[in-house]
Amino acid sequence: MKTTYTCFCTDIIHEGHRNIIRYAKQLGYVVVGALTDEVLIRYNKFPTIPLAERIKLYKEQEGVDEVIIQDSIMYDKAISKLKPDYVVHGDNWKIGPESAIRRNVIDLLAAYGGELIEVPYTYSEQVKKIDSQLREKLAMPEYRRKRLKQLISLCPVVKTIEVHSGLTGLIAEKTVVEHGGYLDQFDAMWVSSLCDSTAKGKPDIELVDMSSRLRTIDDIMEVTTKPIILDGDTGGLAEHFVYNVRTLERLGVSAVIIEDKTGLKKNSLFGMEVVQTQDSVENFCAKIAAGKKVQLTDDFMIIARIESLILERGMKDALERAAAYVNAGADGIMIHSRKENPAEIFEFCDRFRSKDNHTPIVVVPTSYNSVTESELAAHGVNIVIYANQLTRSAFPAMKSTAESILRNHRALEVDTELMPFQDIITLIDEL
Repeated sequence: MKTTYTCFCTDIIHEGHRNIIRYAKQLGYVVVGALTDEVLIRYNKFPTIPLAERIKLYKEQEGVDEVIIQDSIMYDKAISKLKPDYVVHGDNWKIGPESAIRRNVIDLLAAYGGELIEVPYTYSEQVKKIDSQLREKLAMPEYRRKRLKQLISLCPVVKTIEVHSGLTGLIAEKTVVEHGGYLDQFDAMWVSSLCDSTAKGKPDIELVDMSSRLRTIDDIMEVTTKPIILDGDTGGLAEHFVYNVRTLERLGVSAVIIEDKTGLKKNSLFGMEVVQTQDSVENFCAKIAAGKKVQLTDDFMIIARIESLILERGMKDALERAAAYVNAGADGIMIHSRKENPAEIFEFCDRFRSKDNHTPIVVVPTSYNSVTESELAAHGVNIVIYANQLTRSAFPAMKSTAESILRNHRALEVDTELMPFQDIITLIDEL
């Protein structure tokens, strides 16, 4: 009997999947691959049920003879092991990043004479409804809120990109690239105080109040499913911070990062160029403890941002504060630096990890932007935040477009630099 292989990346079986199985069964013995959680995350398909349950779900489908685990987005191991006569897949992977997977399958099958069978993708109201239900499930607060901790446990590094609107949220949500035979994407979103303020035309001095910040978060949450980390600035008064923790937790935000400074907030990358006052260890620990005390779930994270290196207080002060903040209940430590060389970040991480190999470390490589994620991961970093790049790239592009229209008294000259109108329309999903 000939062997047919297909691979699923779904938590819900609908008519489209059953159609694939029926077609495969006509060709022979049907083996279904179940992608692991780690692979699904890279595939922009965050799992809502464990791998064991997905395997059980696939096995229960009529026509499935065997289920195996596929631990890579590419099919090399599965095809090498099974040598299937056929691989069956929907025809919806011919364009976009998934086309790299298709090329991989074609090359592997060609090596021994196997055949790729592509079944027309099933478009129906039922399939559309099930896909929408799955997205809505991922967007629900109880699912979104816990996802950051899940990602930390599954990913070498949680890649986080700054967003400040529904549109930038969609960019973070939908951007997937193929690189070196793998698909990659951002894992989480950072709602930056700087970028949120800039988008509103306001200075980054905590002038934009929490009510306005929450409206931005709501806009982002309405069109995305990925976890959100909020830039909480100093956290404000402890008495106010506890209410904000409750609000953020209820909304489904995964984490808030607060910095150990007091007084009028100034951006950290100014360093010693402006007056910045670091909070006392005692006061900041009390704020962390107060926030943790009012939490209602174990999912929400309060992450302490240490400004000692920014303010040139030294490595010893930074490490002592880190230990104190963890003891006060902090769920993670963010260490910040404005140096172009990552050496002091590496030193902090190495020394912190020598005594604490559990607490997540967060970094923001804005000034030391030559460092790679793998280099940071090698020093124990768990979350890398690209904190302002979307805002900084958008402004010069928009300014250049405005200047060109003014110079030429028409828009023709800028047209080649613009996103096609059709792409704008299709970026935003209709209900």
